Amino acid sequence: MDFSLARQHFYQEVRQPDEQINLERAALYIAQEEYPDLDVDEYLNALDTIAEDIREQLPIESYPLKIVKTINHYLYENLGFIGNTENYYDPCNSFLNDVIDRRTGIPITLSLVYLAIAQRLDFPMVGIGMPGHFLIRPIQEDMEIFVDAFDQGEILFPQDCQDRLNQMSGQIVEMQPQFLAAVTPRQFLARMLTNLKAIYLNRGELEKVLTAIERILILFPDAAFELRDRGILYFRTNRWIEARQDLKAYLEAVPMADDRDTIRKLLDRIGQGN
Repeated sequence: MDFSLARQHFYQEVRQPDEQINLERAALYIAQEEYPDLDVDEYLNALDTIAEDIREQLPIESYPLKIVKTINHYLYENLGFIGNTENYYDPCNSFLNDVIDRRTGIPITLSLVYLAIAQRLDFPMVGIGMPGHFLIRPIQEDMEIFVDAFDQGEILFPQDCQDRLNQMSGQIVEMQPQFLAAVTPRQFLARMLTNLKAIYLNRGELEKVLTAIERILILFPDAAFELRDRGILYFRTNRWIEARQDLKAYLEAVPMADDRDTIRKLLDRIGQGN
């Protein structure tokens, strides 16, 4: 498995209609660029096995809360999955294979493990991209509960989510409907990649920042700020033709951007041969 083949598989997976995208498969293709020898089917089978073990423990009367508690017991008590609070910004927390192997991760990847298992149990759930924290919730018309996969599967109600939001913000923040809206598979994957992008940027690993941006742009080709960031990276790595193309596209997409003067100066420098 080489880098380009992993990218091609990712592209093929996410170009499908949203309802057909296999989230965990797409996430493993993201990891495959970091781990070229990664066997995607091995990790999909691992999720199958976990789900089958949980299925055997489900109560006869499978009420939503009972299913959640059964999943929680097996994942967090039997298998020992736990949120990685000690090394939160380790890139391994964003690779699904590492999360399954090490049984630790960040909110979005632990949510992905949970979602994948719930789907296999015919208990559909969706991701909730709350600002600063990622949650999941069962798709149930008659109840509104959320699950925090990072915190041992804690069950939350809307007021709990409000409290979490205030706590993370350090102030009272008015809950907006979109904060608790379900994310699409593409949005889910883009958030994973945005995490990786930020981690690599902080580490100064520019080539890996670039690979994260490139995959975000596969998901959302018109993401103007990703075009800008890729253009700046191209500029910093002396790839003038690509830099000019991306920076011009950014200004065309957001002509009144706050940083338009800065971007124009970069374009002038490219035109003057730096």
